Amino acid sequence: MKYIRKSAERGSASFGWLNSKHSFSFGRYYDPKHMGISVLRVINEDVVMPGHGFGKHGHRDMEIVSYVIEGALKHEDSEGNSYVVPAGDVQRMSAGKGVMHSELNASDNEHVKFLQIWITPSSKGIAPSYEQTTIEQAGPLTPLVTPQGNGGSLSIHQDASIHRLVLEAGQSLALETARTGYLHIISGSATVNNQHLYHRFESGDAFASTQNETYQVVAESALEALWFDLPV
Repeated sequence: MKYIRKSAERGSASFGWLNSKHSFSFGRYYDPKHMGISVLRVINEDVVMPGHGFGKHGHRDMEIVSYVIEGALKHEDSEGNSYVVPAGDVQRMSAGKGVMHSELNASDNEHVKFLQIWITPSSKGIAPSYEQTTIEQAGPLTPLVTPQGNGGSLSIHQDASIHRLVLEAGQSLALETARTGYLHIISGSATVNNQHLYHRFESGDAFASTQNETYQVVAESALEALWFDLPV
């Protein structure tokens, strides 16, 4: 493992209506040791209170993926897209040459919790676009986002993929890394064995892998995580 990111050491922001944990430098939180992995620039774990959210604001030249963990997220943008994203769904917005959008809690009585993920695109100045879908889990590792949108996954303007890892307590899976890998734990806990070194990870923890290695993930409890396959 070339990089370990523990949940308790992440940056944080609290504004009353928003509680956010930053895996990498973002906004007022800056740490030169945590600037992202490969083309993965942002993973924010955001909890938004009922009736609140991120009002209309702009982005450009960024692939923005949102994965809703609890509640529902309401998305609107200047391209005319208006959708509610429920828990378990994934959305991808390509900001491209520029787009305005808002992300609001769709409920007036329940919070929404989601991961906001930013990936730098392979090309700048593209036309903005939006996708959203429900993807049923098919085995331990299921693709959510892939470069060509294969197998019902969403597409992305980068040679990068995001898979959802789901294991029951006691189940295990070998993660093989041909390039750069990054595992972010959403819920549950697991031990990870790499070259006879054991590390324990739980909700909010993450690690980055090196090339051509195998990591044996053993779930201590019901586990949900995101596995990123990224360029070297």
